[in-house]
Amino acid sequence: MSKILLIDDEVQIQELVRYNLEKEGFVVIIASDGGQGLDLARRDKPDLIILDLTLPVIDGYDVCKNLRAQTDTASIPIIILSAREDVVDKVIGLELGADDYMTKPFSLRELSARIKARFREGQRKNQPSNGPLRWGTLEIAQESYIATLSAQPLNLTVKEFELLVLFVANPYQVFSREYLIQKVWGYLSSTDSRTLDVHISHLRNKLKPLGPVLDSIRGVGYLFARRE
Repeated sequence: MSKILLIDDEVQIQELVRYNLEKEGFVVIIASDGGQGLDLARRDKPDLIILDLTLPVIDGYDVCKNLRAQTDTASIPIIILSAREDVVDKVIGLELGADDYMTKPFSLRELSARIKARFREGQRKNQPSNGPLRWGTLEIAQESYIATLSAQPLNLTVKEFELLVLFVANPYQVFSREYLIQKVWGYLSSTDSRTLDVHISHLRNKLKPLGPVLDSIRGVGYLFARRE
C-alpha cells in the first residue's frame, strides 16, 4: 500500500486530499509546516510527497531543495500543489527537483491521475536497461541519472535528463509537444507548454558542444539530431 505525505498548512486541503486518496487505497500522512514535513519525510520514507510552496517555518522551495539534497529522500517523487500559477514559480519548483506542478484550485481526479503517473514512472525506472546511451561524446547512464559530455558531467535537472534520454534513444524522430509533456511529466495539461519550452531551451544550451542537435519543428514539436 503506497504511502503519501501531504505537506500543506490548509486544514481544508488536508481533509479533502486525505479523504479522497484514502478512498483510493493510499495511506496519507499530514504535515502542516515545512519543518514537520522534512522530519516526516526522513522518518516515514513516503512513496510520494505532495508539497505546498507557501508554508510556515520552512517554505516549499527550501523543503524541495532539502529533500533532493539528502540521500534517503532524493528519489521520492514530489508533486507541488500551489496557488502560485506564474510560469516562473513553476520553473523554479521543477528545477529544484519537483516531478510535477499543479495549481490550486485543483481537480481531485487530476491529482489522482498525476500521482498514479508518478508511480508508473517509478516502475519503469526500476526495470533494467540495456546499458548506457551514447551519441558522439555524449554518454547517458540511465540507472544513475548521470550524463557526461566529453567525459565531463552535465548539470541536468531530473526533467532535462528524462527529455534527453527520450531524444537520444529515438534520434531523427519528431516528437509533438503534447507527447513530450505527457511522456515526461506524466499528465497532459496545456499549462505545461511553457514549462516544456524552458526545459528544452536549457537542455539545448547545455548540449551546445555537440552542435545544433536539438531542433524545433514549427507547428509540431522537437527532434534530436536532424543535422549531422
